[in-house]
Amino acid sequence: MKLHFTWSPQALATIRQADRETALRILHALTRLAQSGEGDVKRLKGPFHGQRRLRIGAWRVRFEVLDDNTHNILAIEHRGQAYR
Repeated sequence: MKLHFTWSPQALATIRQADRETALRILHALTRLAQSGEGDVKRLKGPFHGQRRLRIGAWRVRFEVLDDNTHNILAIEHRGQAYR
């Protein structure tokens, strides 16, 4: 199962502003999720109901599943700011 990602403008801006090491770490985790489905993914509750998050160290990638093969990345945030 191979996943495809679409990116929100906010998520694209964050990944472009991140330092190289952090950006590569996030992109590698997303690639691993797309290729094998592996990753620390959790369904969110409350105001983020219907979304999921991928935990990558201190970073959180919030996304929604559009269909079986497409995930829309909504935000990439540091864990201290991710759920505010």
